[in-house]
Amino acid sequence: QVQLVESGGGLVQPGGSLRLSCAASGNIVGIDNMGWYRQAPGKERELVAATTSGGGTNYADSVKGRFTISRDNAKNMVYLQMNKLKPEDTAVYYCNADIRRSGYSRRYWGQGTQVTVSS
Repeated sequence: QVQLVESGGGLVQPGGSLRLSCAASGNIVGIDNMGWYRQAPGKERELVAATTSGGGTNYADSVKGRFTISRDNAKNMVYLQMNKLKPEDTAVYYCNADIRRSGYSRRYWGQGTQVTVSS
């Protein structure tokens, strides 16, 4: 069994910062791509940031220069540092990971963590 568990969401004022964490656990051989998506009410889920096992990164245009994705391969964790938060960043944030297990690989998702940016 593999689980992804996010933490670090909450309520923050515009201009503030939050750091999201996501821990992968279970019978894991290795992890390839890891990423963060978000879904606001009435909108489709969208990519926020992603990182490869080699450290390459990709960001949505709306968060470039404000958000930073990082990972700790030894701990099977991925982080999202969010600075200069805006009300339009309000959403449920989900982490995902392409996890290799014995004999196969598939994408797993966390349960989501709420981020609310409001004064």
